Amino acid sequence: MDRKAKLRRTTEYERLGSEYVDVSQWRKWGPYLAERAWGTVREDYSSNGDSWNYFPFEEALSRAYRWNEDGLGGICDIEQNLCLGLAFWNEKDPFLKERLFGLTNSQGNHGEDVKERYWYIDSTPSHSWMHFRYHYPQQPFPYQELLEENQRRSRDEAEYEIEDTHIFDDDKFWEIDVVYAKESPGIIAFEISARNCSSESATLHILPSIWFRDTWSWRVEAQKPSLSLDGDTIVSSHPRLGTSYLKGDGEYKALFCDNESNNERLFGSASTTQYPKDAINDYVVTGATTTNPANTGTKAALHYLREVEAGQTTVVRVVFSHGEESPIDLSDDFSDLLVKRRAEADEFYGALSPKATSSEEASIMRQAFAGMLWSKQFYHFDVERWIDGDPGQPSPPDERSSGRNASWRHFHALDVISMPDTWEYPWFAAWDLAFHCITLSHVDAAFAKRQLILMCREWYMHPSGALPAYEWAFDDANPPVHAWAALRVFEIDGDDDYDFLERVFHKLLINFTWWVNRKDTEGNNVFQGGFLGLDNIGPFNRSDLPPTLGRLEQSDGTAWMAFYSLSMLDIALVLAEHDDTYEDVATKFFEHFAYIAAAMDAQGLWNEEDGFYFDIVRFADGGSQPLRAFSMVGLIAMCAVTILEPEVSSLVPQFTRRLNWFINNKPQYSGAISYSINDDDQKRILLSVVSPERLCRILGRVLDEDEFLSPHGIRALSKYHKDNPLHLNLGNVEARLDYEPGESSSPLFGGNSNWRGPVWFPLNYLVIEALSRFGSFCGDQVKIEYPSGSGNNATLAQVSNALTKRLTSLFQIDESGSRPAMPKIKSQYLYFHEYFNGDTGEGLGASHQTGWTGLIGDLIIRSGDSNNSQI
Repeated sequence: MDRKAKLRRTTEYERLGSEYVDVSQWRKWGPYLAERAWGTVREDYSSNGDSWNYFPFEEALSRAYRWNEDGLGGICDIEQNLCLGLAFWNEKDPFLKERLFGLTNSQGNHGEDVKERYWYIDSTPSHSWMHFRYHYPQQPFPYQELLEENQRRSRDEAEYEIEDTHIFDDDKFWEIDVVYAKESPGIIAFEISARNCSSESATLHILPSIWFRDTWSWRVEAQKPSLSLDGDTIVSSHPRLGTSYLKGDGEYKALFCDNESNNERLFGSASTTQYPKDAINDYVVTGATTTNPANTGTKAALHYLREVEAGQTTVVRVVFSHGEESPIDLSDDFSDLLVKRRAEADEFYGALSPKATSSEEASIMRQAFAGMLWSKQFYHFDVERWIDGDPGQPSPPDERSSGRNASWRHFHALDVISMPDTWEYPWFAAWDLAFHCITLSHVDAAFAKRQLILMCREWYMHPSGALPAYEWAFDDANPPVHAWAALRVFEIDGDDDYDFLERVFHKLLINFTWWVNRKDTEGNNVFQGGFLGLDNIGPFNRSDLPPTLGRLEQSDGTAWMAFYSLSMLDIALVLAEHDDTYEDVATKFFEHFAYIAAAMDAQGLWNEEDGFYFDIVRFADGGSQPLRAFSMVGLIAMCAVTILEPEVSSLVPQFTRRLNWFINNKPQYSGAISYSINDDDQKRILLSVVSPERLCRILGRVLDEDEFLSPHGIRALSKYHKDNPLHLNLGNVEARLDYEPGESSSPLFGGNSNWRGPVWFPLNYLVIEALSRFGSFCGDQVKIEYPSGSGNNATLAQVSNALTKRLTSLFQIDESGSRPAMPKIKSQYLYFHEYFNGDTGEGLGASHQTGWTGLIGDLIIRSGDSNNSQI
C-alpha cells in the first residue's frame, strides 16, 4: 500500500471530507481564536492610522474588540460567535495572564515582537486533537523590563528576549500543557496540566474561560446572547449558535461579567454594563466585588485555586458541548478519549511520513504541520463599515474616507484563514498564504483549496482584478504566486480535482490582466510592482522611487510575470486535456512568456559581464543604470521554468501547432526555449527565462559559500556585499546596501524584517523546485561544482536535494547539542521563525509558525519520496 493510500485509510482523514466547497462539521470548532487582536488595522479608528497606539496592549484587558477576539491557547467556532480560552494568575502579576504580551512596532528595537514562551506542539487537521504549551513565570512577569531594555537598544543590537531577563532561572515557572480532544464535532474535552518546575511550592489560579464575541455593542445582533449558571454548569445561549454547556471537574467558582468595555477605566465615561470585561480580573487579582452575583453575563470563567508542591503537577479537566449536554464524564471516559485521539493523530502522521524519513525529520514535519494548523484564524473585516462607522457609534475621522484601504470598500471578510503568525501577523498576506497552502494540502487539501479560491472571490479581489495584499495596505503588490500554488495543491491532492483548478484559473485570468495593464507602464513587457514582498532588499524603497529619477524596471517583477505566465500555461494545459477550449488560452500564456523572457534581455536586465539579473533605473533623460545588487531579486528568473513533455503534442494538438508556428516564424522570441531528446527519441521542451548555460553562471554565485550559500540555505543577499557594499548616487538620491545576515538596521517597512542577508524559506523553496525541474531536463549532462570551489561536481537534482538538507538542518540537533534556529532555547519543541540568520541560522523575526517556514513539512515529504541520489 502506498503512502497516500495508507493516509486515506486513517480515522482522521475520513473526518475531513473531500469537497472544498463544503465544511466538515469536525472543522466547526478549532484554534481560530487569535493570539492578538489589539494593535490591528481593523481595531484602529484613529485619524492618523497609528494602529499600535490607538489600541495598545494595556487597554486589551478592559476594552471590547470590534472585529475579532483574542485569547491564550484558545478555540472558537468557525464564525467566532463563542470563544474558549485560558487565563492564569501567579499571585504576583498586576493582572491575569489572558493574552500574550509583546512590544509594538515602535517599542521594539526591530519592530513588533512577542515576548513569551509558548509552543504549538500538535494538531490534527480536523482539530480532533490539539496540544499547546505555555511557560508562565512564577515571579512577576517582566513587562516593564522588556519594554525599557528594548527601547534602550539600537537597531544594531540584538533584541532583548524574555530569557535575557532571567525570569526562568532556577526553574521558577509553570509548565502548562493544554490538550483538546473532540469526542464528536460538537463535544470537546480539554485538560490543563500545570507542572510546578521550581524547588518550592507555589500557588496558581487557573481560569478556563468562555465568552461571546461582542457583536451586540455595534448593533449587529438583533438579540444579545447570554451565559448563565445551572448548578455547576455554564449554559450559553446564542441566537444563531444555539445552546452550549461548559463544565469542569473538582472544586471551582463560576464567575460572570460582560464582554463590554470598562468605559469608566478607559475613558472616564459611563459603561454600558455594571460588570465589564475586566470584572473577573479585578475579582481575582484585587478581591473586588465586581463580578455579577446573579451569575449571568456574556463572559465567564471557572476559577480554580491550586497549591502545588515542588515538581508536582495539578490537572484541571473541562468538557464543552455544543447542542447537547456532554455524555463524557470527567474521569475514565475523559482519559480514554485523550488516549484515543492521540493515537489517531499518531496514526495519521505515521501514514503521512515517507518510509525514508528519520524519526527526527518526522518530528520536525509533525510540529511544522501543527503550527500551520494552529495558525488558522477567524478573520473579520468589513472595510465599508470600518470606513463609514457603526450605527449609533461616533463617526470615524474624516481622514478615513481617503486613507488606508479607502479604495477597497467592497472588501468583506468573515472567514477562517491561514495566518503568517498568530501574534505578529494576525492577518492574512496573499503571497504568504499561497505558500501555506502547499504545506496544508498534505494534511487538508480541501481547506487549502478553499483558501486559494477565497482570495479570488469577489468580496476579496478588487473589481480591477488586484488581489488584496494584507490589511496594512491592500493596494500593495505581492508576487503573483497564486496560480503556481493552485497547481501544486492540485498535484499534491492527486491530480484529479479539475473543478477546483478551473474555478481558480478563471479568477486568475482577471488578476493576470490586472498585472499586465497596471504593472507594465511602458507596455514593453518589463514589469514593476515595488518592493514585491521583499521589503528592504534594495538600497532604497522600491515602492517609492523619487519621480525625478524616472522609473525602475524590476528584474524580479518581470521574472515573476514570466513565472506567472508559465504557471497559467501549465494549468491551461492540464485543463485542455479534458476541454480543448483551453488550448487557445494555453497558447496565449506561452506567447506572453516568450515576450517577457525576450524583453528581459532586450531591456538589459541580464548583465552579461556579471552573469546576473539586476533592476535598472531608467532616467528621465533616457539614460539608465543597473542596480548591481547580488540579491534574490536576480534569482527569481531561475524560477520561471517548466517542461513540456513529448505527450503534450498528442494531448493538445492545436496548442502544439501554434507553438511550432510561433517558434518558426518569430525566432527573435525563441531564446527561452531549449530542447532535449529522451531515451525514446522523443523531444522534450524546456521553457525557461534562464538557459542552462546562464543557470550555471548564476549558480556559480548561488553555490559559493562566500556569496549566497549559507550553511542553512540560500541567503537573500550575497555575502559579497559584506566587504563590497553597494553605493548609489543617482542624482539627488544617495543610498547604500550592506550585507546584514540577521536583524535589519534599516527602518524601511517598519524595520521588523530583513531581506539583506538572512535565509528565507519561500524563495529557497522556489529555487529548490526550479533546480529539480532543470535537473529533470538536463539529467547528468549538466553538472555544477557544489559548493563552488570545492572540486566536487553534482547534478542539478543533487544540488536541489542538498539545499533541502541545509534547510532541514536548521531544526536538527547539531554537534553542539543545540538546534541552529534555536541556539538559546534547549527544547524538544520547535519554533518556525520568519527568517534565519545568514551566517548562524538563528531564527529571527516572527517566531511562532510564520506560515511559509512550515514549508519544511512539504520539503521533508518530498525528500522522503524522492528517488534522486544524494551528494
